[in-house]
Amino acid sequence: MTRTAVVALGGNALIRNGQAGTHLEQMSNARAMAAAVCRLRDAGWGVVLVHGNGPQVGNLAIQQEEGAGRVPELPLFWLNAMTEGQLGCLLVLAMHEAGRGRLPAVVSVVTHVVVDRADPAFIDPCKPIGPFLEESVARQLADERGWHVGEDSGRGFRRLVPSPEPGRIVELESIRSLVDGGAIVIAAGGGGVPVVEDGPALCGVDAVIDKDLAAQRLATSLGADALVLVTDIAQVMVDYGTPSARPLGDVTADEMQAYADDGQFPAGSMGPKVRSAVRFVRDGGSTAVITDVELMVTSLAGGSAPAGTRLRRSPAVPCEAGVSSSPRQSAAVNRSGAVS
Repeated sequence: MTRTAVVALGGNALIRNGQAGTHLEQMSNARAMAAAVCRLRDAGWGVVLVHGNGPQVGNLAIQQEEGAGRVPELPLFWLNAMTEGQLGCLLVLAMHEAGRGRLPAVVSVVTHVVVDRADPAFIDPCKPIGPFLEESVARQLADERGWHVGEDSGRGFRRLVPSPEPGRIVELESIRSLVDGGAIVIAAGGGGVPVVEDGPALCGVDAVIDKDLAAQRLATSLGADALVLVTDIAQVMVDYGTPSARPLGDVTADEMQAYADDGQFPAGSMGPKVRSAVRFVRDGGSTAVITDVELMVTSLAGGSAPAGTRLRRSPAVPCEAGVSSSPRQSAAVNRSGAVS
C-alpha cells in the first residue's frame, strides 16, 4: 500500500443510541465498520483504525461499582486497557469476517500514550465518565474517593476526570512496522492508555485522552496521508440550528479554524474533530475528512462524487457555499449536530 489513512470512529458507533450494548448489538455494528474498512482497502488504502470507548468504559465502570463488595475496584487507566482489548477483539473478528479470507494480518495493539503531569487538565478535570448519579450520591463518592464530580447536560451528576493532550505514542514504531508490512492495525483505542514518565518507567494515570486528538497524533507521527474522523453526519454544519445552517464541503484548514474561532463547534460536540482535522493538515497531512461511514471512500477519492467535509492544505475548490451534492447527503447533515 502506498497510501495510509488513519480512521477514527466513536464508541457510539459500536453502541448506538437506544441500544443496551449487548455483544450481538456491538458485533452487528462492528460488521458495518469492517465492511467500510474493506472498501478502503479495495480502493488502495492501508488502514489504521482508532476507536472510541466512551459507552464501554461507562458500562465497565458500572460493573466495577456494582461488584465492589466482592472484588477490588480497578483504576480507570486499567479500564481503558480492558476496553482496548475488548473492542480490539471485536473489530479483528469483524474484519476477518468481512474480508472473507482475503485480508492480510489484522492486529490490535494495546497502546500507551504519554501525557504531561503539568497539563492544565489535571487541575481542572472536565471529562464526564461512568454512570449518571443523584447529586447526593455523587457528592458522597467525591468525599469518600477524592473524585471530582459535576452535572452533565442536565441528566445527572457524573465523575469528572482529566482529559490531557496526547503526547508520545509508546508503541509507535511497532505500529509503523505493522503498517509497513501491510497489516490493518487497530491502535490507540479510546485515545490510548494515559501514562506519565517517571524516569525510565511509565505509570498509568486516571485520565481519558480524546480519541480524535490521539488519532491525529498517531496519523501525524506515522506520516499518514489522510485522517478520517467518522461521525453520524455526512458533513460538518456551520450556523447549526439556525435558518442559515449549511454544510461544509471542501475547505482549507485556515477556513475551518476561522469557523472554530467564531465558536461554531462546541467542545462537547464537533470541536475535537475539527481541532484534530486542522492540526493534521497544518502539521503536514494531505487530507483530513469528517464524514459518515458511507462517504469515507468517496471523500478520500476526491472528484465530484458525494463526499464529506474535506480539509486540504491547498485552497478549497469553489462551490456553492459547501452545499452537499445529493439529496441523501443533505438529509444526513440535517439529522443532528451532535457527534459520538
